[in-house]
Amino acid sequence: MKFTNVTIAGSGVLGYQIAFQTAFHGYQVTVYDINEEVLEKAKSKFEILAKAFQKDLHATDEQLEATFKRLLYTSDLAQAVQDSDLLIEAVPENPAIKIAFYEELAKVAPEKTIFATNSSTLLPSQFAQDTGRPQKFLALHFANEIWKHNTAEIMGHPGTDPQVFGAVVEFAKSIGMVALPLHKEQAGYIVNSLLVPLLSAATDLLVNEVADVETIDKTWMVATGAPTGPFGILDIVGITTAYNINKMSAEATEDPIKIKTVAYLKEHFIDKNKLGVATGEGFYTYPNPAYQAPDFLK
Repeated sequence: MKFTNVTIAGSGVLGYQIAFQTAFHGYQVTVYDINEEVLEKAKSKFEILAKAFQKDLHATDEQLEATFKRLLYTSDLAQAVQDSDLLIEAVPENPAIKIAFYEELAKVAPEKTIFATNSSTLLPSQFAQDTGRPQKFLALHFANEIWKHNTAEIMGHPGTDPQVFGAVVEFAKSIGMVALPLHKEQAGYIVNSLLVPLLSAATDLLVNEVADVETIDKTWMVATGAPTGPFGILDIVGITTAYNINKMSAEATEDPIKIKTVAYLKEHFIDKNKLGVATGEGFYTYPNPAYQAPDFLK
């Protein structure tokens, strides 16, 4: 299986990064989103991303010019997948939205198209039947700032064709990722199985008024040598994602701490559009967050 044309569905926090990374490595990429206004925002984010590629990867003007030429945009799903070899879904982390998307996609995608979800918290088996092609469906999960944190976790479900799995592993390598195959379904994959408990513990400490944001981050950074604390990480990941994960957990478990966390995040961040790095403010303000200051760890 050889991929030439790749479709990215969703141009949010990770979707636009996946699209740019894929185009940078030579693939023809179609970016799909729900309307032209959202796509225009994606184009402006690509301009910012290009500067990051220059700074961090020493990308040349010629490479970036070629990357932009490989990017196409559409809000018409049928057009987006008309010749797609691989579609990577990065729509909101909401089961109902994903199911509706896959039901629509199944009607218009060519038989050859492999579907991959970038979901960070949901299992591919939850949507396999909705895709209409369970054997050609799996998860391909990226970390934020994928050009630097270049992990690609590949996770099938029991019905995924092994050849499809292998082809997606090779694709991940071809776009500069470190491919990390999982041998069975695991909620949260490897990265989030390790990371989510850390972030959850940090928000519990904050919401229960044990310590403030900077003290919690400082503790983690000094004790482990990590460059960023849990709240700095939450700003990078996006507070909306943290809110959605906690909301699903609260609804499923009725855990009073989770319910309290959801209310806290909604009041202090979601309702105020303080969503992290993407909006310029979250737990910290950007572009110069306090945790990067020379004296933060003193």
